Amino acid sequence: MTRREIFEFVARHTMAVEASFSSAGGGRVQAAAIGIVMNEDLEIFFDTQGTSRKAQNLRKHPAIALVIGWEEADGRTVQVEGTADEPTGTELARFKELYFARFPGGRERERWPDIAYFRVKPTWIRFSDFNAAPDPRIIELDAAALGPDHA
Repeated sequence: MTRREIFEFVARHTMAVEASFSSAGGGRVQAAAIGIVMNEDLEIFFDTQGTSRKAQNLRKHPAIALVIGWEEADGRTVQVEGTADEPTGTELARFKELYFARFPGGRERERWPDIAYFRVKPTWIRFSDFNAAPDPRIIELDAAALGPDHA
């Protein structure tokens, strides 16, 4: 699977499950379903309330993992590990336009006083196709394969 194929697969999905380290500590994790977009650099973008557990977690510990595509009949998923940050300026504006094209309701949430926007820069991506015959097809991209902006 190529970078383009990963992008096209993720582009067909609007939701992901994200997991982050709990800001409460103790090695606990938190998971949530989120609406996502991915750009052609394979960066993932989402919004959330700044007071949410995921926002608090990511501000303290930016490590994040996501799973995209989990329909049993399809048998394909993309798993992502990476680092989250909060883009600003022109980067944020560019991501918002991409996001609002997919989620028009995001423009209304933009007015919320505590809205937060996160970008995920992947350091590892795994595509799995469990419907491939005769064996599952599993492709991994590590930081080297993803390029210098993803290290």
